[in-house]
Amino acid sequence: MKKVVKFGGSSLASAGQFKKAARIVRADKTRIYVVPSAPGKRFSSDTKVTDMLYGCYGAAIREKDFTEQLEAIKARYQEIIDGLKLSMSLEDEFKTIRENFGKKIGRDYAASRGEYLNGKIMAAYLGFEFIDAAEVIRFDKEKVFDDETTNTLLAERLRNSSGAVIPGFYGAMEDGTIVTFSRGGSDITGSLVALAVQADLYENWTDVSGFLIADPRIVQNPKAIETITYKELRELAYMGASVLHEDAIFPVRKAGIPINIRNTNQPEDKGTLIVEGTCRQPRYTITGIAGTDSFVSITIEKSMMNSEVGFCRKVLQVFEENEISIEHMPSGIDTMTIFVHKDIFEEKEQQVIAGIHKAVHPDHIELESDLALIAVVGRGMKATRGTAGRIFSSLAHAHINVKMIDQGSSELNIIVGVRHDDFKNAIRALYEIFVETRI
Repeated sequence: MKKVVKFGGSSLASAGQFKKAARIVRADKTRIYVVPSAPGKRFSSDTKVTDMLYGCYGAAIREKDFTEQLEAIKARYQEIIDGLKLSMSLEDEFKTIRENFGKKIGRDYAASRGEYLNGKIMAAYLGFEFIDAAEVIRFDKEKVFDDETTNTLLAERLRNSSGAVIPGFYGAMEDGTIVTFSRGGSDITGSLVALAVQADLYENWTDVSGFLIADPRIVQNPKAIETITYKELRELAYMGASVLHEDAIFPVRKAGIPINIRNTNQPEDKGTLIVEGTCRQPRYTITGIAGTDSFVSITIEKSMMNSEVGFCRKVLQVFEENEISIEHMPSGIDTMTIFVHKDIFEEKEQQVIAGIHKAVHPDHIELESDLALIAVVGRGMKATRGTAGRIFSSLAHAHINVKMIDQGSSELNIIVGVRHDDFKNAIRALYEIFVETRI
């Protein structure tokens, strides 16, 4: 069995956190591939090392003296080295960094040094081989990620490795120019390593015990999700839930490798298992609740519109011509309502209204702003009767008016629209009926 373990910035922010991560790796001999992030915040008012590097390089670009900023970064790493009682030195690495900053080598290079240096320390502490991601994660001349070459390089380099540390977040072009991933960087690297070695499990260690059923900023102490499918995860992420970026999921998803989100500070917690599919019945009817606000609805009314061929296409073409993406489109016999993001629509609202009048000659157009959309997601909904009824009952009991309801054909999710002022109360009401009371 082979496992890839990725540690986030909060998991490697200090020597104490490093020790926790190392204990986790050493506790399981199948954890032989480690992907570290750069040191994150040690406390709420602290600064991430990546941000420190950006600031330091910014000073170099402006041709200002960046010695003090670089020394502060060096001190962060030295604090970790001293706390781990390692005899290693990063003097040569910082000398190279100073030279390259002076040459204005690039922001991607600057940002990548956080993971690079943390990888050096982690490899020394674990006694693992250090593999520079620049040697095995490949981008082409246009800085576009090259998945085939990367998979070949990683698989070859790791084939006989009994323990390796590969820094996350970055790779390089063939000429050695450093390139960083734009989103979910270290998560992507971990996923790529898992794919290359055909790992049995990809463990993603962070500061929470998996994904939560609802936003903890809205619902107090929400329950954790034990198992979630990729489809459910995508639905929740689309509606604003803070989850892994899709780019970090795709490599392992296509290989059928599960992801386990774990808590470095509470390693005994099972966390959340992300899988392609499962026959396990969820604890609750729903898997999660997520939502986002700041939407606008555009309701178009016209008698006999249902019999007018091409009506919807003409309306949608108006939004396409104005480069506005449509979120949802519930309709009736003589009405059609379109939900779009408020900030995008406001810039072009008059052009859109004029375009709709010209395209379909409606009887009336009504706009409503400050709306929110909430998704109730769960594979258990398909086999449970009365889910929509419970949604309406819980919202009615909380005195919340439903502006829109939309159920996907997969029966995996139900989306409701409410006013912005009711957004948080709606999520609390839904959580209470499906999780706390389980009616």
